[in-house]
Amino acid sequence: MRRGFQNLTPEAEEGEIDVTPMLDVVFIMLIFFIVTASFVKESGIEINRPDAATSVAKPKAGILVAINENGEVWINKRMVEVGQVRANIERLHAENPQGTVVVQADEEARTKTLVAVMDAARQAGIYDISLATQEP
Repeated sequence: MRRGFQNLTPEAEEGEIDVTPMLDVVFIMLIFFIVTASFVKESGIEINRPDAATSVAKPKAGILVAINENGEVWINKRMVEVGQVRANIERLHAENPQGTVVVQADEEARTKTLVAVMDAARQAGIYDISLATQEP
């Protein structure tokens, strides 16, 4: 045997792998995916939207307002009164000035409530208002 290798045991020959750099990379990737992810906004209730043959997807829907068949208005998973719709839309529009309003009205909802919500959006300064429909 050669002189320098006399006292080596099998435990001493095994090397250890340092996983700290790998954990750093994983955490950086996690932060990257969280920051770049786009989250789907929901109105808070399930709506039976009416069918429309000419419906077009609206990619930048910033403010979703839902009206169910009972005439209840929902914004950001909270039920609001029709008189409070304008204030809520103004607040959401201040957070996202490029956002548009998309009204998800149930096919059994009353037109009176729909018109009141659209008027509130216009009074809040938003004129780009769309109605959500279901493709047939």
